[in-house]
Amino acid sequence: MAIRVVRLGAPRKPGEGLRIGTVRRPPRGVPKAEFAARDFYDVWLPEAAPSEELVKQAQAATSDKDWAAFKKKYRAEMGPPEKARLLDLLAALSHRTDLAVGCYCEDEAHCHRSVLRELLAERGALIR
Repeated sequence: MAIRVVRLGAPRKPGEGLRIGTVRRPPRGVPKAEFAARDFYDVWLPEAAPSEELVKQAQAATSDKDWAAFKKKYRAEMGPPEKARLLDLLAALSHRTDLAVGCYCEDEAHCHRSVLRELLAERGALIR
């Protein structure tokens, strides 16, 4: 049992479990009925994604300083009680079942999912 941090649309790995899309928008041009079959996600959880403004900031980040500013703001967005409870839930679930969270970005190092990985680890999630 653990949580994986994945790229949505990438082939699923054995034992991955439920795949949760932590993205602001569904995949473009893909019928909703095909999201899971095309390895995007089984359940959409946009509440764990950065705001639209922060998504644009992350996409425009060209330096370590820009990326650090994005990380700080995303962490702040995930700080209010309703977001913190969501992170706590995902961390707790990782001790009971296999699941995955993810985003479309090719490079995890410059994607909010790298920060999400840190936030979940800080809450005691079992991460694979």
